[in-house]
Amino acid sequence: MNMKTKQYNPSHLEIEFTHALIQLKKELEQYLTDNKIVSIRSDEQSDNPAVHFHLEDMDGDQHELVIRIIQRVDGQSDHSSA
Repeated sequence: MNMKTKQYNPSHLEIEFTHALIQLKKELEQYLTDNKIVSIRSDEQSDNPAVHFHLEDMDGDQHELVIRIIQRVDGQSDHSSA
C-alpha cells in the first residue's frame, strides 16, 4: 500500500477540519436549544487537535464541550461504524 499522507501529528486534514469547525459557529448554534456559544478555543498544533466550545445556557451556567480530531493512518479506517 502506498500511503500519501506523511504527517499525522497533527495532519494537514486534522488542522483544516479544526478550522472548519470553528467557522461553523453560527450554523452549530442553530441546533443548540437554549444555549449559545460564548467562545471557541483550539489547540491545533497538538498531536490530536481539539476544539473547545464554551457555552452558556439560559440560566447563565457555563458549559464546555470538547471535540478531538483524530485522523487514522491510511488504510486503518473503520467505515462500518459511520
